[in-house]
Order: sequence, then structure tokens, then C-alpha cells
Amino acid sequence: MKICTLFASTLLLSVAVGNTYATTYTLPPTPGDRVITQYPDGVSVTRSEQDETLLDVARRFLLGQVEIVRLNQDLDRWHIKKDTIVRIPNKRILPDTPHEGITLNISEYRMYYYPADQPGVVMSFAHGVGRQDWKTPLGRTTVARKVKDPVWHPPESIRREHAANGDPLPEVVPAGPHNPLGAFALYLNLPGEYRIHGTDIDKIFGIGMQITHGCVRMYPEDVEELYKSVAVGTPVYMVKQPIKVGWLDNVLYIEAHPDLEGEELTKDQRYALALQLIQKVNNNEIPDFDQTILNDALTKLDGNPVALYERLPPLEEAVPAQPETTVAAPLPVKAVKAPSAPVLAKPKALPVKVKAAPTKPAVAKLAKNAKTLAAKPIDALPSKVKGAKGKVAKAADIKTAKTAKTKAPAIKAALAKPAKAKLAAKSVVIKQALARKGSPGGYHHGS
Repeated sequence: MKICTLFASTLLLSVAVGNTYATTYTLPPTPGDRVITQYPDGVSVTRSEQDETLLDVARRFLLGQVEIVRLNQDLDRWHIKKDTIVRIPNKRILPDTPHEGITLNISEYRMYYYPADQPGVVMSFAHGVGRQDWKTPLGRTTVARKVKDPVWHPPESIRREHAANGDPLPEVVPAGPHNPLGAFALYLNLPGEYRIHGTDIDKIFGIGMQITHGCVRMYPEDVEELYKSVAVGTPVYMVKQPIKVGWLDNVLYIEAHPDLEGEELTKDQRYALALQLIQKVNNNEIPDFDQTILNDALTKLDGNPVALYERLPPLEEAVPAQPETTVAAPLPVKAVKAPSAPVLAKPKALPVKVKAAPTKPAVAKLAKNAKTLAAKPIDALPSKVKGAKGKVAKAADIKTAKTAKTKAPAIKAALAKPAKAKLAAKSVVIKQALARKGSPGGYHHGS
């Protein structure tokens, strides 16, 4: 990371100090993903503003003591000089529980709360848990009741312990700043008076440690926020998950925490547990992950999620590409109102004109006219058929005149044929008569 980016990020983180928004996360958008991120730009360090302790830094960022010590194993928790770079958590893997109500993961000293009225949001708080001889119970329960300014009635066993340490307790501890229950308490539906509560001012730096008598102890501002939001009957899941795995954007992360006192696992047991969890979240298959990264995470046990394996994103259903075609722009079409369908009536029989054959007088008249037209020169024709001399000549009249002149010889020949035939026949008769006159029978006049 570049120094200039680091300085800008430090200013950004300092603004967020001292409010519960520093522990509010948005759930991943992809169903099944369980890795949440506090700072989208990936910032996970801060700069100490003065000489202080790691516990002071943890208090500013509402972190637990064990949590910040694990992330900064190379620093002295009691001596942090001004301008020292201190790592703070950014990513977290959600415990393997239903995303509802409250989940207490005893192994990491953290609580995850899913507000019913804020879907898609989870809030995380540091808390202390029970000591080895006062273990916090595991399992599912509910919030039985809520009490503001609770009065504490120490059990007899706790009073004997305090008395043996020279710190006797009264039978009743009134509400106030020195009440170990703090100002707010949520009683769980379990035998033995187990509670989620605040703390007194004398033990505030014990948040995030295995230090209580079985209850869950929180920072004063955190328990107040939780008290106002949680309703009676809200489910509470108490689990112990020192190793967590989860996906974020097709990247598999692993987060490993130290064991609780008296519950130490061997390296082989821890490795076998990690493989079991990896297989569970990867469709019961072991992916080809980086063995070196896994071994390093299981050795450091700093609680910081590290990327272990990246899978290929799921392929979207392929859509066959359509061939490119050039489509001509349509021609403009003028809207025309369609005519209504006509009503058809039964057709009437049409009269048929038959041109009668020309009679003999008509033929004789036509021949006479043709003979007359043929005899006249062109200049003798009417003015409207004179091509050169007439001012206005109609083509139809000229055509008629020419046609008549052309057909005149044919008509004259047709009329001459019967006359010739008649003359020939008469000649035959005369010849026959002359022949009879010179015959032996002689010729006599009369009948």
C-alpha cells in the first residue's frame, strides 16, 4: 500500500471512531456468499495518534482485546508509540448459522446480529465469554426478557470465589457504574441466569476475552444499541467455530482463530477440520487450493480471512449469434381507405348487335361512290381531306379517303365479274341458237 493512500485512509477511519456504524456490514449480494467487508477500499490499518496501548486502539474501534492482539503479534500490547501502524480487521466470515436473530461465536469473541427490520444488514460486536471453569453454554435459545439498569444478585458460588480472593460481594449489587451487568441486560431462556449485558467501568478492557462467569459481556454503547433493537423472543445461536470458510465473488476464504483455554487442537486435527469445512462449501469436493496459504493461516491463527482458492464464475447460457443482415428502409406507403365491398346484382343480358350483310343496292352505291372517288383528283376532294391545301385535316377523314381509293379497283372488278359471266352465258346461248338454225330439222317460226 502506498504511504499517501495510508494517510488518507487513516483520516477516514478516525472519523468513524466511537459509533456503532463501525461494526455494521452489508450482506453479500450473491446468495451463499458469507464474507463481509467493513471498508470497501480494503483499508485495514490505522495510525496511532499518541503513545497508547493496543487496548486503547481496540476501544476506539470497538474491537476485543484478544482480537487486536492476534492481528498485531509483532507489537507490544502495552507500549504503542505515536505514529505506529496498527492493523485492524476488515473482512469477516459469517458463522455457519441461520442469518436471523443473534449468533454468538464463542471461539472468536464476537456476536453477529441480523436486525429483523433491516434486511441485508448484519451488525457485529465484540464480547467477552466465560472462563474455562465457567463455560458459556452452546445451542439455540431465545431472549426471554430485557431489563434496563438491572440489579445483580451474585450466586453463592461467585460470592465464595470473591471472598477467597479478598474481594467480598454483597448479596445484592445495585444498579450503577460499578454494577458488573452494566446499564442493560438481555436475559436468555436458559437455566442459571445467563445474560447478554454491559460491563462496569472497572472491567471495560476485559471485553473480547475469556473472562466472565459464563455470561456475554459487551461494551456499554454496543449493548445499548442491541437492547434498543432486539425484541423479546429473538432467537440466539451460541456456537463454537474456531475455523470458518466462505465465498465472496467466487473466491474462497479461510479464517482461523486460536482455541479456547483447555480446548487446544493439534495441528493435524485443525487441518482435518479445515478440509472438512472447505469440502462442505464446495459441493462436497476438495478444490485445488493453495496448500501453503492454508498451512500459514492455520499456523498464525490471527483471525484474518485470507483468499485460498478462486473458481471460475458460472457460465451464462450461450445465445447463438444471429447473422448480420442488411434490411432496406421501407418505402413510404400512403394510406388509402379501402373501398367497401359492392353489392353484386344479377347481371342482365346485354343486347348483341349483329351487323347485317350489305344488300345489293348498298354494294352498288358503294361501288358508284368508289368509282366517283377514284375518278376525281386529290384536289377535287373535300377541303377537310386535302393534305396540302386544307388548313385543318382530320386523320380519320384522310384515312377513309385513301382506303376508299385503294379499294375502288377491287370493288369495280368484283362488280364486273357478274356482267362478264352473264355476257359469256348469253354468247353460249346465241351460239347454240345459230347451231340449231343450220341443222336438218330447219327453223320454223312459232311454237
